[in-house]
Parts: sequence; structure tokens; C-alpha cells
Amino acid sequence: MNARVLRTELRRSAAPWAGIVVLGGSLAIFFLFDGIWWKGTAGWTAQWTTMAMWTRYWLAFWWPLVVGLGAAYGLRDSRSRMTELLTTTPMPAWRRAALPAGTLALVLAAGFGLLVLVGGVQVALGATTYTSLDWLPISLVAALALVAGAVFGMGVAQALPSVLTPPALVLVFFTLAGQLLRQRGDEALPTSIVPNRLSLLSPASVEPRQMLLTLSGSVHLGQTIWLLGLLATGLALLTAVTRRARLLAVTPMLTGAALALLVLPAAARDSYVVDKAAAALVCDGPVCVTQANRSRLPELAPRGKEALSRLHDALGDQAPNSVREDTALRAVGDEREFSADVVLVDFDERLFADAKGEELTRALVAQGLTPNCRAYNTREGGGREAMAVQSIAASWALGDPRLVPLEEKGDDSYGTWAQADVTWAKLTALSPAEQRSRIAEVHASTVSCTSYNQLQLLAGVASR
Repeated sequence: MNARVLRTELRRSAAPWAGIVVLGGSLAIFFLFDGIWWKGTAGWTAQWTTMAMWTRYWLAFWWPLVVGLGAAYGLRDSRSRMTELLTTTPMPAWRRAALPAGTLALVLAAGFGLLVLVGGVQVALGATTYTSLDWLPISLVAALALVAGAVFGMGVAQALPSVLTPPALVLVFFTLAGQLLRQRGDEALPTSIVPNRLSLLSPASVEPRQMLLTLSGSVHLGQTIWLLGLLATGLALLTAVTRRARLLAVTPMLTGAALALLVLPAAARDSYVVDKAAAALVCDGPVCVTQANRSRLPELAPRGKEALSRLHDALGDQAPNSVREDTALRAVGDEREFSADVVLVDFDERLFADAKGEELTRALVAQGLTPNCRAYNTREGGGREAMAVQSIAASWALGDPRLVPLEEKGDDSYGTWAQADVTWAKLTALSPAEQRSRIAEVHASTVSCTSYNQLQLLAGVASR
């Protein structure tokens, strides 16, 4: 396939539309909607791995469409009633198939590659200083999935030349992708309702929840084997001229699926794994963050040391002695496990997401005194009452003459902050020794997550 023939095919065929759908559709979703993909440390432009995972996530929509587009593209010979004429030419069937299949593969790879390039440029220009090539297999397998799906669609249309073939393939692949990616919501790791190995036959990944999660090497290998088998079947169907050849053409797909099921991990914990290099801790004295967030250490370290000093003044020997980024895997809505010796920092928390300077010190003091058992971020609602308790604790420890809220008071939270003002007045009316005792009691209950009425506990209304 020389350059002149390729230019002609690109100019006169519908092949470029497949790449435009993948590139334009993905960018339209990313940039026209303020979705969860822009939020937190797992956003699509926050880190290299999350960027690759978000582009894989949208394959749940683009993969079935690309299969259908490939099938529509494969019907052009039958639509033009040239099938019989082409089969009588001396040119081998594989050469006739190479031009449309190669063109379609090229535009899909280029479209997806440009999508990754757009995301990669934004990651590079962003705040992250952590660079790794571990994200590359995620994107390469995605490109292979698009090419294999399109060629498979072409092959099926060649074997079943009907106008119903493209929509039927789209419907079948949409249904399969939807069933394979349906998740249980009570797991720390993405877990499908179907066996894990079967769910991984879909090239689409689940919605990225945590920055440190990535796909394991066995997933890359198993999916590559399966997709190569699918690609081989598509090519075989494109070149098959007899019924027997068409029946034999499904052998690579079935073989690839069988081998892939032997390689793909049986458990979610072996599929979605923590990137150990990204999760490695980088420390400045008692303050530690992950490699992926090391750009935050220069700001966090001095504020963390100041906060530890304040916490020691407030709690004495019971105060935490280190600050560390939280790297534990946890299901959405689950309680976190705390240690009295450590202030855990989650940069997805509203408490820390945009905190700078004195606000960061206040947030660290609040988290050290009364850690929130349930996360309070864009995916989880830990509750405004916990934020009010933290505001009271931080204001007390920092010697503020009045209550300083850690978040803006909204109309829907008026009752909570009104109660917080009453609690603040009751707490500050006590003697210094009684105030310290009350704060210590609330600290103990929040670290162990044994009480959910800390405002009343601070006010002296309820006991632990």
C-alpha cells in the first residue's frame, strides 16, 4: 500500500470518520461537561496513569461503535455490487483486504493517539512531577482494541453482507460491554457482577476512583492475546472466499479467548493493583507524601511540622507525631482506619483539595484533632457535621477568638453551623482544663470512630 493509494483511500472513503468519532467524541465529553473526570487526584489530566485509564473508560462507548463503523465500511463492495468482479481479479484476497483494513486501522490509531497526546500535554503542563511509562501499556492495548474491533466488524460484514449487520454488531457489543462492566459498589477494588476473567475481555476499564490504581501486567498480556485473536479472525474473514474458510476464520478468536482466560487474573485484587512506584513515600522529616504527589511536599512539609507542634500543645503525649498521605484502598463510603500517631492526608478531601498556606495548617490541625471517619469529597459525603466539629477543634487549638469555618456556609447547612456556633460558645465558656479534656475526649472518639455525635459531645450533651 503506497502513499498515493493511501491518500486516495483516505480522501474518497468513510474511513476517517472512525478516527474522528473516537477523537472528537472523547474530547467533546471531556471539555464540554464538567464531570467527575476533572475532579481530584484521579482526574484525567492529574496523572499519567489516570489519563490513560480515563481514555480506556470511554472505550465502553467507542468500541461497539467502532465495530459497527468497521462493519459499515466493510459493506462497500457489496453495496456497489462489485464483490463478484473483485473475486475474479488475479489480485490475492489478502491484498484487496489490506488497503481498507490498513486505512481504517491507521485512522483509528491516529485518532486515539491524538486523544492521548491532548491528555498527555495537559498532564505535562500540570502540577505533577511524577513521570513514568507504566501508563503506556494501558493506551497501547486500547489502540489495539479499536483496531481489532474495526477489522473484526469489517470481516463480519464481508461474511454477512447485510444492511442489518452493522447495527446488529453495535447492539451485541454494547450489550456485552454493559454486562461485563456492571459493578458492585461495595468493594474497595472495581468488581464486576460477572466472573472477573470474563469482565476483562472488555477493553474498557472502570471509572478511575483512586490515583494509585493501575492495571496489572497479566491484564495487559491477557487482553493483548484476546484482541490479537479477534484481529486475526477479522482479517481471516476479510480474505475468506469459501464457507469453510469463513467457519475456520473464527478459530483465532476462540483460541485467543481461551488463552486469555487462562492468563487473566481471577480476582479483582490481581487486576487493579497499586502502582508501587507511584505509592512509594517521599519524606521531609515527619511529613511524607507519595511519589505521585511529591510536588505537594514543599508546601506540606513546613505546614505539617507547624501543625504537629500545635497538636502537641493541644493533646500532649497523645498527639500524633507524623503526617502521611493516605494510600489505603477503601470502598466508597467505608470508614477509614486511623492511628493516633499519624495525621492522614487525602488530597481528594475537600479539607485539603485547595488548602494553601495558613489554611493548610488549619486543615492539618483539624484532621489531627478530629479526623473524619468517612471521606468528604466529590464521590463521598462524609457530612457537614464532621466539618463543623473539625472547625471547632482547629479554631480552639489555634487560639481563635471566634469560630472559623473550614468551608463556606451554605443555605442548606445553616442548621449545622448554627448548632456549631452554640457548641463553640459552650466549649469556650468552660475552664481551660475542661476545654482540653473535652477536646481530648472527642479526639479519642473520632480516632476510633466510636461516636457520630461529636457536636453534642463537644457541647457536653452526649457521652462517648
